[in-house]
Amino acid sequence: MSNQSHYQQLGLTEDASFEEIQAAKEHLKQKHGDNQKIIENIEAAYDAILMDRLRLRQEGKIKVPEGIRYPEKQPKKAPDTSNFRPINQTPVWVQNLIDTPSQADILWPSGIYVVLGTISIYSGNQSSSLQLTLAFAVGSCLYFLNRKENKLGRAVLLTVSGLVFGLILGGILTSLATGLTAEVFITLVTFLVLWMISCFLR
Repeated sequence: MSNQSHYQQLGLTEDASFEEIQAAKEHLKQKHGDNQKIIENIEAAYDAILMDRLRLRQEGKIKVPEGIRYPEKQPKKAPDTSNFRPINQTPVWVQNLIDTPSQADILWPSGIYVVLGTISIYSGNQSSSLQLTLAFAVGSCLYFLNRKENKLGRAVLLTVSGLVFGLILGGILTSLATGLTAEVFITLVTFLVLWMISCFLR
């Protein structure tokens, strides 16, 4: 049986690709699944074609594509990152707490706290003035937080937490106060904490 007849058995030409040879073999096996004699002829023709291809390749009569012969020489494709989405490792409750403020959301609280801080510095050691500016600062923080989410309970909790934390932090850092009384310094630190909460939390 000639080489040509093997190709004819599979319904192929001699320049058929390896994928076409395999596909033809599978198709014919499915088509003649009950006839064992035909299946044996198909397998024999397939094996003969492969052996013939192997011999021709060894003799250098068939050119093997460079990508098959030397796959390491093929340029590596960069991974497709078009649909890549970084995994956010931040817990959900932190994401819900932190705000990305606009310029206006920063400027308004900044202006108010700068004015209150200036009043506190120039009022000296008058506790009534410090208490009044501190009350305005707490009210401002409460207003800005409530305006963002319209959740008064949450705004009150964050404001009170900020007030307590600011007073404690200011008391701890009073040794850094130069040219200011301890009361004024603690007030200014509390303003700073409340300003940060007003701008960057919600």
